[in-house]
Amino acid sequence: MDRREFLKTSGWSLLGLAAVSAIPGCTSFTGDTKSLPDHVKKGFPSLKDMKVFWGDVHNHCNVTYGHGDLKDALAAAEQQLDFASVTPHALWPDIPGENDPRLGWVIGYHTEAFRRLRRGGYDKYLKAVEAANRPGEFLTFPSYECHSMEHGDHVALFHDFNAPLVECESVPDLKEKLKDYNVYITPHHMGYITGFRGYNWAAFREDRQTPFVEMFSRHGLAESDSGDYNYLHDMGPRVWEGSILYGLEQGHKFGLMCSTDQHAGYPGSYGDGRIGVYAPSLDRDAIWEAMGRRRVCGVTGDKIKIDLRVNEGLPGEVIRAGKREIYLNVEAQNQIDYVDIIKNGECIARLGAPHRIAAPEGEVVRAKVKIDFGWNREEEYVRWQGRVRLTDGRIDDLQTCFRGAAFTSPQPGETEFHTRVNRVLGRDERSVALDMYSSKNPNVMTPAMQGVILDVEMPRSAKIVAEFNGHAYEHTLDELFAGARAHFLRGWLSEAVQFSRAVPETGFTVGHYLVDDTPERDTDYYYVRVRQRDGQWGWSTPVWVERA
Repeated sequence: MDRREFLKTSGWSLLGLAAVSAIPGCTSFTGDTKSLPDHVKKGFPSLKDMKVFWGDVHNHCNVTYGHGDLKDALAAAEQQLDFASVTPHALWPDIPGENDPRLGWVIGYHTEAFRRLRRGGYDKYLKAVEAANRPGEFLTFPSYECHSMEHGDHVALFHDFNAPLVECESVPDLKEKLKDYNVYITPHHMGYITGFRGYNWAAFREDRQTPFVEMFSRHGLAESDSGDYNYLHDMGPRVWEGSILYGLEQGHKFGLMCSTDQHAGYPGSYGDGRIGVYAPSLDRDAIWEAMGRRRVCGVTGDKIKIDLRVNEGLPGEVIRAGKREIYLNVEAQNQIDYVDIIKNGECIARLGAPHRIAAPEGEVVRAKVKIDFGWNREEEYVRWQGRVRLTDGRIDDLQTCFRGAAFTSPQPGETEFHTRVNRVLGRDERSVALDMYSSKNPNVMTPAMQGVILDVEMPRSAKIVAEFNGHAYEHTLDELFAGARAHFLRGWLSEAVQFSRAVPETGFTVGHYLVDDTPERDTDYYYVRVRQRDGQWGWSTPVWVERA
C-alpha cells in the first residue's frame, strides 16, 4: 500500500509536507497505528504502556492574594491530578509605582500579602502542604512566586518540604541564593512585554535550575506572538521577544509545560493548563528526576498523550543524526482536529483529521464521550449529585474536567469566596458517582461547566445514562455517534446536561512516521502540537538533533 492509498483508507490527510525524503516502501504514513505497515508499526511503543502523570505546579489561593482556602485547593487537586503545588506570592524586588496613584491598589495587595506570608503564613503553608502528601497516590510540592519587571515572573518549586523563604534583589539573585537547594525556578506568562513582567530571554541559562518553562496558563499562550489564546489580561499584549519560539530560535533548550496560574484555589482547573511528566512511577524522586531531564509536556486541559521519538531520542534529549526517523503516536480525549510536526519553527507536516469521523463497524466498539453539566442562568451555584452509568459494556478510563472560578487576579469584594470542590465519589466498571458544582458561565466566551470524559468499550445499542438531581437522561452509543444530545433539567433557561458526540478510536488516535534527512542547522529541533476539535491543545517538549 502506498501513502496515498493508505491515507484514503484511513480518512486522515497529510498537508504541507516539506523536507521529507523517501525510504524503501514508505515516504510517510498517517492513521491509527493498527493500520500502519509492519516495518513502520514496530517502531511505535504502545501508548497504553506509557506512563504520564499530570499536575499543576503554579496556582494560587488565599494564602497570600487569591481566593479559596489552601485545604480546599489541595482537596480539589487530588480529585483530578497526580501531583500539585499551590503557590504563595512571596517576592517582588523591583516593584514599581511608589509614586504612581494608578498602581496603588495593585501594589498594596501585593505588599500586604508578602508581609502576611512572613508573619507566620509560610510556616503554616509548609505544614499543610506536607500533610496533604500521600506517596504513591498524590504528591505535593512547596513553591512560591517571585515577580520581576526586568526578568519576568518565576516560580521556585522545591523537592523538599523544608523550603527556605529567601529575600532577593532580582531573579538571578534568587537563583544564586537557592543554588544549593533542590529547586526548579520556572518563568511563566512569558509573552508579556520585556521589562513589564514578560520574560527576558537574555537572562536564560540552560542549567539544572530551569529545565522547563511555562508556555500556557490562564494568561494565554506564549508559543508565538499570534494564534489561539491571545493575552487579554490588563498586564498587556503578547510580543514575539517573550515567546517560546523566540527562545528556541535563540538556540536555548528547555522543556515545554503548562500550569493554570489560577487565583481561585483550584489547581488543575480544566482548560487553564496542566503539566504532564513522563516517569516510571508516581514516586517523588522519579517525578522530580523526569522534570529535571525535561521529560515534560503541556496541555490546556484534556490529558492528551503525545509519544514523539526521533530515532531513539525522546523529548528533552539531544541526539546526533543525519537521517532522522520520526515516530509519532497520539491519543487525545476528543476528536483530533490536526497534529503538527514543527521543525525549527516551521510546520513540516500537518496531519488533518476528516471533518466527520464515520461510526466504527462492529457491535462492540471503543469510543470516548464527554458529558458536561452547567449552563445555569441564576447566579447561585447548582449542585449536581448523581451518577453516569452504562447499561452494558465497561468504562476503561475516566477523565475529569473540573473547573474552578475564572479568576486570574484578586477580585475586589470577593472576600468571602469559598471553593466548591468537585468530587468523584465512586467508580466501577459500569458507573461513576459524582458530586459537582456548576456556576453561570460568566460570559459567552468563558465556560464554567463541569464534566467528565468516559473511555468506553460497549455495544453500540447499549445506553449511557445520566441520573442527577432526580432526573434521568439516556442515549445509545449509536445515537451519540450521530451527534450531541442535550437536556434542560427544569425547562428553558435552566441548568442543562450535554452528551457530546461520541468519538470512535479512529478519531482520537493517530500514528505517523516520516524520515527527514535534511539537516538545516548545526542543531535542529522538533516538537509536536495537537489541536482537538473542541479547542483543547497539547504540546510535546522538543527533541534536539545535532548534525552528524
